Order: sequence, then structure tokens, then C-alpha cells
Amino acid sequence: MSLKENFKTIVDRVVVSAQRYRRVVAALVYVAITTVAMSLAYLSRFDFDLSSVLSPMFARGLLLLVGVRLGVNYFYSLGLSRWRYVGTRDILRLLFATTTGSLVFSTLIWGLGSLISVPASIIFLEWVFTGYMTASLWILYRLLYEFSRVRKGLQRRKVLVVGAGEAAQLLISQMLRSGAGYTPVGIVDDDRFKRETRIHGVEVYGAIKDAGTIASQLQAEEIVIGVPSATSKQLRKVVEYCESAELPIKILPGMDDVLDGNTTLSQLRELQLEDLLGRAPVTLELPRLAKDLRGHTVLVTGAAGSIGSELARQIALNNPQRLILYDQAETPLYYLELELGALVPGLDIVPIVADVTDRNAVREAFEHYHPQKVFHAAAYKHVPLMESNQRSAILTNIFGTFTVALVAAQTGAKDFLLVSTDKAVRPHSIMGATKHLAERVVLNLQNDFPATVFGAVRFGNVLGSSGSVIPLFKQQLEAGKPLTVTNEEITRYFMTIPEAVQLILKTSLLESFGGQIAMLDMGEPVKIIDLARNMLRLSGRPFRLGENVIITGLRPGEKMHEELADPDELVHETDEGRVFLVETPPVFSELPYPLLASLRDGDLAGLLEFLTQEFPEMSWQFEDIQVDIPVSP
Repeated sequence: MSLKENFKTIVDRVVVSAQRYRRVVAALVYVAITTVAMSLAYLSRFDFDLSSVLSPMFARGLLLLVGVRLGVNYFYSLGLSRWRYVGTRDILRLLFATTTGSLVFSTLIWGLGSLISVPASIIFLEWVFTGYMTASLWILYRLLYEFSRVRKGLQRRKVLVVGAGEAAQLLISQMLRSGAGYTPVGIVDDDRFKRETRIHGVEVYGAIKDAGTIASQLQAEEIVIGVPSATSKQLRKVVEYCESAELPIKILPGMDDVLDGNTTLSQLRELQLEDLLGRAPVTLELPRLAKDLRGHTVLVTGAAGSIGSELARQIALNNPQRLILYDQAETPLYYLELELGALVPGLDIVPIVADVTDRNAVREAFEHYHPQKVFHAAAYKHVPLMESNQRSAILTNIFGTFTVALVAAQTGAKDFLLVSTDKAVRPHSIMGATKHLAERVVLNLQNDFPATVFGAVRFGNVLGSSGSVIPLFKQQLEAGKPLTVTNEEITRYFMTIPEAVQLILKTSLLESFGGQIAMLDMGEPVKIIDLARNMLRLSGRPFRLGENVIITGLRPGEKMHEELADPDELVHETDEGRVFLVETPPVFSELPYPLLASLRDGDLAGLLEFLTQEFPEMSWQFEDIQVDIPVSP
């Protein structure tokens, strides 16, 4: 073993021993500081006459002072302080400890009389030297510790921090202290009074609008937004400013975490598209949900899908007696059952692999388990795909909805809620037309079965759901392909999966709800090309139309702009503020007898004739109209 390795081994052992016996080591250090401080006080007082520190009086005074300092330091827990994390509170505690020690020492000197005589000037000088040397030692230790971390972090990622507030300083402090893989190289902030100042030694270089340029100059590898109170509009501006740097961006948690002192490096996360939405995320309180579900059997169709699975999770957490998961997708249903079993041990979970168009399977499930609450999320929702698969869209979205809703009412269900879409409003697609008719079918059943509360929930596109634009963009980015946008002006309403599920659950609790459609204030519609631009920015890539963003043209059935309510519909506010009820005209739920007969008899030809008359602008080409549907329930 080399001399260097031997030395490193000895140092490591010393460090380990010092950490294990922290109190003892701290006490020895404080004894040494007290001795030096007392000696300097005497030498300063007596013109550096060495005889002054060699007298018996000095020795007696020093022994008494050391005992007092150790006792007071123990009382103030100075021996437990972690010097590497020393801060202003520690310095204040040191001030109290040294002052208390000096006062106790003075009192004892006065009480002992001629036995120990120490001039007041020496007591004052010792107080100054002890406090100064102890604080200097602490700060020096912290600086050496942080310097060693920075040295070790030469291979760590260099980050530019946006914001010079409280959250940012906490973040920078942790970056310097920890080995989490970050080295702050600069800060940007719009407060001009903070320019050219330093936070924990890291300089504030300029305004946020110059973040891209400054990041490039400092050779930063990542940008961290340390402004947890920033709105989505402000975040979009920050992302825009940072675009030229072509760097990935991370963000701190919300302001509540900062105020609680919970801001940590582990909470840093990638800036997500949801953070850049044109409105604040909707959070709905659901204090009554657990009470409403307790002791009830709940059935979720389409349980393995994006909305259905999140519905199942939220329902499972609110203590139903039994949760029935109904879906035709075997594998995702299996994994959902495992997940919920681990999430809520002991919950009675019943997975049913079947199609909602299978009337026998639907009836068997309802007659065997008698669910009181039904959330119908099963549907085909991909607009262009359904244009060439009309039969499947009609069977699932119309017949499937009618079958589940009718059997639910006939077997005594208390509530039936249809998950619908904004594409059902003045539809231009097969998918929208089938969902439009599904809404009408459900509301029509309210008249025949008043004991069951029927309703629908209508909302826009769901970020991250299967088949939506965001997963497509992510796949294209991962594959290194350009993002495809159908039209530069096309817009959509967006919400997150948790928001959608909260709306569905909240709607189920509305007291005045029944035979109506609920919708959420979705804010302003978002341009799809802006989503593409922001996704490129978040991945650290530039936006170049025609190069990494390609315009492909509208697909079959697509509308340029979606609507949440028809002009003939009235929208009413509710006590929930951002949840609204849509009042449809009477004709909406007054379905003609031939249509109802077609639904009951499984007569697809009759339904096709109705669809052709109701939506003449669409090209209904449904040749294979003969289909085996089990007998009507």
C-alpha cells in the first residue's frame, strides 16, 4: 500500500472516530478554544507579558472558565451541532452560550473573592475571542466541506437556477452540501436589486429573459426553476426564454412545501406539460366521497383504460364495500387488480373480463353483484380510427352504453354516470356522433327509471391518456422523429387525468344532479402547435417548423375547434364554482320509438337509418348490418 493510500486510510479512520465520538471531540475543541481565548485576553491586557499566563492565578481562572464553558455549551447543545450545516441560528445560539458562560464566570469570580481574581476587561476580551474563534472554526469547517463537495462534483451537472428567492436559496444550499449530482453555476432573477449579488457564493448574473444566453455562457447542462409560486403563464415565459440554451428544465414543488420547509433536492422533477396549461389546475374537495361510497358496491366499465383505472384507484381509496372492474382488456385489467390489491389490502375487488355489448355478461354481473353505483367509462374514442371502424364505434359507444345503463336501472342501481366528451357537441366524426347519441340514450332512461339517477360528464382532451396527442409526441421525441401536427390553427381543450376523475366523482355527489350533463370550466383552448413547441422546449430542443414539426393536414372526422356546449344548451353554475350543469332542450332526451326499438332489439339497420337522418353530413357506410347480439334484457 502506497504512502498516499496509508495517509487516506488514517484520515478516514480519524473522521469516522470523530463522527462516532462527536461530543468528546467537540468538548476537546472548545477546551482548546477557551484556553487560547483566555491566553490572548491576558496577553492583550498585559502588553503580551508571558508571565501573565504563567501565574497560578491564570491557571485557577482558566480551570474555572473551562468548567463553566463546558457546562454551558452542554446546556445549549453546542456539542451536537453539525458544523457542516452551520447557519444563523447556530451563530445566535453560540452568542447566547458565550454570553451566559461569561456571566456565570463573572458571578463565580465575584463570589470566590481573592481566591481567583480576573479583571473585567479580560472577561470581556475572552468573551470576544471565544465567540469569534468558535464561529470562525464552524464557518471554516463548512466552507471546507462545501469546497470538497464542489471538488468531488466536478463531474456533476452544472445547473442555472431561475429565481433568487427563499426557495432558490434553500435549493442552492442543498446542492452545495449534498452529493446529489448538481453544481449551481449561476442564478437569474428579475429583481434588479439582486443583480451582481451572491447566494451561498453563487452569483446572480442577470434577468430571467437572458437565461438562455447566460446558461450558454456558463456552460450549464440543466436549468432549474426555483420559483414555486410561478403561474403557468410565467412558466411558459421562462421556458420561452430558456429555449435558445436547448437544455432540459426542472422545477421545484409548490409554495406550500417551501413554507413548510420541505423543499429538498429529491422533490425536483421534470417540468411537465401540465405545468404550462393556460389555467390553474383544478382541485375539487371530495369530503363526502368516502361517506357516499362506504358500504356500497361500485362498478366501473372500461376499468383498464386511462380514465377508468384512475377512477378505480380513487374509488378504492374511499372504502367501498366491493369494487367491480369490468373491461375486455385482459392484461391491463390483471395488473390493475394487482395494483389496487396492494394499494388497499382487504378490499373486495372483482375483475370481469367481458365486453359491454355482451348483454348476457352485463346482466350476469349486475344480477350477481347488484352494484349501487356505476361509472361507465368504456368507449372507443380515437376519432380518425373510428371513421374506418364505424361498426365497432356504434356497437360499443351506443349499444354498449344502452345495455349497461338499462340493466343498471332494471337491477336497482342508484346512480349511473356516463363519461362523455366535448366531441359529442355538434359532432363532425363517427366517434362524436356515437357519443352524442350515448348522452341522449342515458338522459332518456331517466324518464323511464326515476329511481336511478342518470347523468353524463363532458370534458375535453385528457393529457396523457392512451390515444391522446401527448403520448404520441413523446413517442416521436424518443424515436428522434419530428412531431406531427394536423394544422397550425387547430385547438383543443385539455385537462389532466386526475382533474377528469375529480370531475366525474364530484358530479356523482351533486345533490341537484339527475337527467343532466355536467362539464368543467376548461379555461381557454390550447393550440396543438403550442403543445408541440413546449414539448420540444422541455426536452431541450429548438422549435423549427418543417424540420422537427411537420404539418400533416386534418385527419378524417377532426374539427378545427371543439365546443363544450351546444348553442341550444343552457349552462348553469353550481355551488362547486368550476363545475357546471348543462341543460339540454327537451328533444335531446325525447328519443323516437323506432330508435328505442332498434336499441332494444339490437337492430343495427334501424339505428343506421336514424344516424343517417340525424347526421346527414357524415358518410355512413355500414354494410355488415347483420350482427349477433344476445337477446334483449
